[in-house]
Amino acid sequence: MTQKLFSELGLSDVLLKAIDRLGYEKAAPIQGEAIPLILAGHDVIGQSQTGSGKTAAFAIPAVEKIDPQIRKVQVLILCPTRELAVQVAEEVYKLSVFKRGVHSVPIYGGQSYDRQIRALKQGAQIVVGTPGRILDHLSRGTLALTNVQMVVLDESDEMLDMGFRDDIEEVLRSIPKGRQFICFSATMSAPIMELIHKQSAHPRVVKIEHKILTVPSVEQAYYEIRGRSKTEALTRLIDLYDLKLGMIFCNTKRMVDELAEELVARGYSADRIHGGMSQTQREKVMSRFRSSAIEFLVATDVAARGIDVENVEVVFNYDLPWDEEDYVHRIGRTGRAGRPGRAMSLIVGREIYKLQGIERYTRTKIPRRQVPSLEQVEEKRTNLFFERIRTALQNGNFPTETPIVDRLLAQGFSATDIACALVHELRKDDALRRDSPLTDRREDHKDSRPAQRRPRDRGSKRTRS
Repeated sequence: MTQKLFSELGLSDVLLKAIDRLGYEKAAPIQGEAIPLILAGHDVIGQSQTGSGKTAAFAIPAVEKIDPQIRKVQVLILCPTRELAVQVAEEVYKLSVFKRGVHSVPIYGGQSYDRQIRALKQGAQIVVGTPGRILDHLSRGTLALTNVQMVVLDESDEMLDMGFRDDIEEVLRSIPKGRQFICFSATMSAPIMELIHKQSAHPRVVKIEHKILTVPSVEQAYYEIRGRSKTEALTRLIDLYDLKLGMIFCNTKRMVDELAEELVARGYSADRIHGGMSQTQREKVMSRFRSSAIEFLVATDVAARGIDVENVEVVFNYDLPWDEEDYVHRIGRTGRAGRPGRAMSLIVGREIYKLQGIERYTRTKIPRRQVPSLEQVEEKRTNLFFERIRTALQNGNFPTETPIVDRLLAQGFSATDIACALVHELRKDDALRRDSPLTDRREDHKDSRPAQRRPRDRGSKRTRS
């Protein structure tokens, strides 16, 4: 399926500005199909797996269709849990930041009624809530739904599984008949279809069909991140496997910028590429990556389209893509021409559902592995350092060093003490190089890319003990 840019979906400038601020470059398949239909006023039934971008598929047109002059509830979004209600409300807030006069409020159990009532009185036009708390406000008379133009059921399969059907139908009876009905779900069971037919006569169905994809023969694994940052896990993996050339994929331009800067600050030779950069800037970055002048390229899918670089050792999915096809395209950039390759995905929270979708449609079981501990990374560095020394001894060519060692021996130092002192100084030198302040970034900012340290030789941060 050809993915569309948000600029092709008929959105206003203020919405496009908010989307660009969030860093998104292209619409996920469910978004590209559903948004134009919702904007056109159709009832829409959307089916796509969890984590495929369904929230933005209804939140973007919901914000677009709000009339800021009317300070009454115009859109109601029902969610099965308070966690999802908060998540959806946050997305709505970010999307409406440039549309003056649009206000939203999450309404769910466990939060003070007073705070919710105050937000409703101030004229919130978008309400995101759980069925039970919405009914409570209706019975108290603190919520009026007579001006609702659009009602959205998010994760409707979960709501029905949790026994909310009667509550949902009671809420829907409080909304005018002519409202637009939107329903999103990962599955379409018989109870859901019965509810849909009861609420909408002729809905448009958007079902994202996934073709079975051929997965490249690369070593795949995922790491579930708990209690530490993704970036910390990423750098541990780089150091443990002593990786020298790789691509790191993020879903947004903002995340690409932030991650590239953080990697540079940690002493890695990294740069970025995304759709917010000029063609000249992108070509310059790609030239440096192809020549291995930089070790890690942080990229979005749009900017990386068509990139073909030999000897890429690893592909990291810092963010899992919305679409399974993008996952296959990403990992296909390593392990080319019979060479070994790795694909590592970093998973947080609900991203595990995206991963399950990728496994299902690629018919591939991706093994789970543990994020390496600091002790494992340090042991690896020590072993690499040992191998450097051993290789140097085997080569045995020290024309400039031999006179220095002879002088030390002549002064009565033992060979063991001399070797220990040299190892100590080498490690101290590595630590100084690792912790040195960043170079002046002014020239790099002119070039719209992060400052970069000198690419580490194999005796730098990764190989120190």
